[in-house]
Amino acid sequence: MAEGNLRELRNFVGGEFVASGNTFENVTPVDGTLIALVHEADRAIVDRAVDAAQDAYYGAWGRLTTEQRCNLLYAVADGIEARFDEFVDAECADTGKPRSLAGHLDIPRGAANFRIFADLIKSVGTEAYMQETPDGRGAVNYSVRQPHGVVGVISPWNLPLLLSTWKLAPAMASGNAVILKPSEETPTTATLLAEVMKSAGIPDGAFNVVHGFGPDSAGEFITRHDGIHAITFTGETATGREIMKAASGNIKALSFELGGKNPAIVFADSDFDAAIDGTARSVFANTGQVCLSSERVYVERAIHARFVDALKARGEAMVIGRPEDSATQMGSLISREHRDKVTAYYALAGELGAETVTGGGIPAFGDERDAGAFVEPTIFTGLSEDSRVQKEEIFGPVCHITPFDDEDEAIAMANDTEYGLASVVWTTDLSRGHRVSQAMEAGINWVNCWFLRDLRTPFGGMGLSGIGREGGQHALNFYSEQKNICVKL
Repeated sequence: MAEGNLRELRNFVGGEFVASGNTFENVTPVDGTLIALVHEADRAIVDRAVDAAQDAYYGAWGRLTTEQRCNLLYAVADGIEARFDEFVDAECADTGKPRSLAGHLDIPRGAANFRIFADLIKSVGTEAYMQETPDGRGAVNYSVRQPHGVVGVISPWNLPLLLSTWKLAPAMASGNAVILKPSEETPTTATLLAEVMKSAGIPDGAFNVVHGFGPDSAGEFITRHDGIHAITFTGETATGREIMKAASGNIKALSFELGGKNPAIVFADSDFDAAIDGTARSVFANTGQVCLSSERVYVERAIHARFVDALKARGEAMVIGRPEDSATQMGSLISREHRDKVTAYYALAGELGAETVTGGGIPAFGDERDAGAFVEPTIFTGLSEDSRVQKEEIFGPVCHITPFDDEDEAIAMANDTEYGLASVVWTTDLSRGHRVSQAMEAGINWVNCWFLRDLRTPFGGMGLSGIGREGGQHALNFYSEQKNICVKL
């Protein structure tokens, strides 16, 4: 709903949009303009959402057959595509990312996720075993899947629709009712999705949206609520720790995709142009605000200087601008607050003696964009592996390039991290590609590519990068409980 030209984004509970007594501002990071007022869910609204989700799970939503449920999810995908431009505009306003990126990745994948998991749930198999018994008659054992009941989905701000639907689709395909808490930075597409769910005929309460923050707000109310049986979260590792503590009250099932400090290893025998193209993407795409980004780049010494110069040229050629400008290659960061974090690391690198190859500051436009949250693409060299800049996730368009002399040294440096989300290896030696990628202590590993995803494969991290796996059957395994039935013959 709108008041004048200003949107108001309300919570969506039990099929109705619900106002609260407290609102907060949604500001675009493009130029600092106020674009919406968001109604923060209090504890009572979260309680209502849980009650509505339970009613749906035990009622209209839970009574649907798999086929009926999947047909509704197909209708949701159709509904997103029918309002494609509206979703793209909302995503760009909230995040500052280029329209070309949102239109080619975020929104299409948001719709596709519902179709993918609706298709998959209809073909998922089960286990069955014939058991011998002392009387010779035997027994048959088979497993069946049962939804958890109510799932809390806490999604991040970097790929708001894509990553929320990546969780919502398998959760709902499995028969769960869901409560989505989008990031307070990016609430708009979640609200649009609620409208699509309503129009598609999703039963009231099967999908709910509560807006707010983490501590003492909707996030904490969800994670501590005894009526919620599973939590899936993508975001910072520190937040994941707090959710794990809060969710321990009733031993909720947990799935976390957390931070990363991902390495890319470039060998001298790599296809140099392909390695530059791929690394430029993995460092600068979405202004570096991708959990899979390469912040640590290790390059064999024979090509190190050439590689630094080539990546420098790519960084300096990046067109930074407004989302709707077709020439824009890199948008803003999510907020000025996050820019302060990123530029603090830029300053720290200088204090620690890094050479700033390019960037390291804030671009000046001389127009309204100066009120936004833009930052320069940045490359450093010269830091030790134990420096904070090499150990801590920055989540901006930045990397440090380090030379190495042999394969063992590259592997040791790449694995010297508490994180373990993703890695990239660039080489034309197929044996080496297999060998090195298998040696990486990370959940997602690419050879001669980046961000290439078969959505049936396991997605998730090791160490401080998370617990559990998403994607394909792995997601369905999380969003349902398997129970055994034993029948004596």
